[in-house]
Amino acid sequence: MRAVILAGGFGKRLFPYTLVLPKPLIPIGDKPIIEVVIRQLASRGFDHITIAVGYHAELIMAIVGDGSKFGVSIDFSMEDKPLNTIGPLSLIEKLDQTFLVMNGDLLTDLNYKELYESHKNTGSILTIAVCKRHVSISLGVLSFDDDNKVTSFREKPEFDYDVSMGVYIFEPGIFKYIPKDEPFGFDHLIYKLLNEKEPINVFPFSGNWLDMGTQDDLNHAIEEFETHRSRYLP
Repeated sequence: MRAVILAGGFGKRLFPYTLVLPKPLIPIGDKPIIEVVIRQLASRGFDHITIAVGYHAELIMAIVGDGSKFGVSIDFSMEDKPLNTIGPLSLIEKLDQTFLVMNGDLLTDLNYKELYESHKNTGSILTIAVCKRHVSISLGVLSFDDDNKVTSFREKPEFDYDVSMGVYIFEPGIFKYIPKDEPFGFDHLIYKLLNEKEPINVFPFSGNWLDMGTQDDLNHAIEEFETHRSRYLP
C-alpha cells in the first residue's frame, strides 16, 4: 500500500516556531510529529511513502531519510511554488493504484488500514475520514432580515459538525479533476466532484484526532501524546 504525506506548507499559524522548523518536524514529546505518522503508517502495512515537500524541504529530507530506519521506502516530491493541499499530488509519479493521502501534522489513533480497506468496498473515487467536532459560540448570536429587524436570538449556541480529518483515500481516476502543477485545494476538489456528481464516501471515526494548527492545539497534542504514548506509537 502506498501513502502520500503532505508536508510542504508554511505553518503560518504556528509562527514564530515554524520560521525555524517546518510544522511536521515540530516535536511532540521526543519525536517530530511526522515520525509518529510514518511509524503509524508502517505498522498498518503502508510500505511506500512519498512525502510532498516545499517549505524547509531540506530539513525534512535530512531527518526522515530514505525510510530504512522505519522499515519502509520513502521518497520525496518537491514543489517549487505553493500548490495548496491537493495540487502537490499532480507532481507525484506512478500513483496508479489506490493510495492514501494525509496531512503531515496530525495526531490520531485512526487505523489507516481499516480506512483503506473500507474504501475498497465503496466504489467511490474518494473516501474522507471524518470525526465529530463540538463548537461553542461564547456570544449571543442574532439573525435579522433585510430591514435590519431581529428575527431570532440564541445565547451561546452550540453546534456539532462532521469535519474532515485531513486523511483521504483516492483512486487514480481522481487526477482527471486535478490540474497539473497549479494551486488546487481540497475545497476546490470537493466542489468539482460534487458538481460532476462523482460519488464521495466518508469513513466516520470516533477515536482521537488533533490538528496542530495553533499553539493551543500543539500544547494539547504534546500533553495527549506524552500521557497516552502507546495509543499513538505501535
